Amino acid sequence: MDGNGRWAKARGLPVYAGHRAGAEAVRRCVRAAIQHGVRYVTLYAFSSENWRREPQEIGDLTNLLRYYLRHKVTELHEQDVQLRVIGEVERFEPELREEMARAEALTLNNTRLTLVLALSYGGRADIVQAARRMAEAGQRGEIDLNAAGEADFSCYLLTGGMPDPDLVVRTSGEYRLSNFLLWQCAYAELAFLDVLWPDFTERHFAALLADFARRERRFGGR
Repeated sequence: MDGNGRWAKARGLPVYAGHRAGAEAVRRCVRAAIQHGVRYVTLYAFSSENWRREPQEIGDLTNLLRYYLRHKVTELHEQDVQLRVIGEVERFEPELREEMARAEALTLNNTRLTLVLALSYGGRADIVQAARRMAEAGQRGEIDLNAAGEADFSCYLLTGGMPDPDLVVRTSGEYRLSNFLLWQCAYAELAFLDVLWPDFTERHFAALLADFARRERRFGGR
C-alpha cells in the first residue's frame, strides 16, 4: 500500500491525513475481497525499514493503528474476517501489542477472509528467522534437516499455514517488491498500478482480479 504521503501532499494536507485516507482504502479492499470470494489478503502496512522515518510520522501511524484496532476490529468480526499480524511486533510498545493480541483473539475463529497485517515486517528477516527456528527444531530432533525440503521450510516462516500469494499488487507507480514476502512470492503474479493507495477502490480490485484471470500460470512448466 503505497502513496499515502503523496496523496496528502497533493492536497496540501499533513501526511497523517494520507494515512487516514489509506485506512479507509483498507476497508474498501476488505469489502471487495469478501464480495469476490478472496480468502486471503496480506497488507504491507509497515515495513521494518519504515522505522527510519521521522518520529512524528511513526507516532501518527502507530496512533492510527491503535485507533483501528480498538474501534474497528468489531466491524471485521461482524464480517467474519480473521485478523492476523506478522512481523517483528516486539518493536512496538506493549500497549499496542496487547491491542493486536486482543484483535487476533476476537477474530480467531472467523472463516470468510483472513486479513494479514504485515507490521514491522521484512522479507529477508522473515527468511533468516525461519532458518534459525528450523535449525533449532533440528537440534531438538523435531525435524530431519537432511531430509527437509521447501515445504518444511515454509512452515517456519511467519506465514506458516497460509497459502503463498497468487497476486501481488503495488500501488502508486512504484515497480519493486520492497522486501515483501520474498520467499512466498516466488511464483506470484505481479501487478503495478499508478493509483495512489488512498484512491484504491472496489473497482480497482475487480479489475485486478479480471486481469489475473486472463493470465496463464505455468510455474516453470509448459
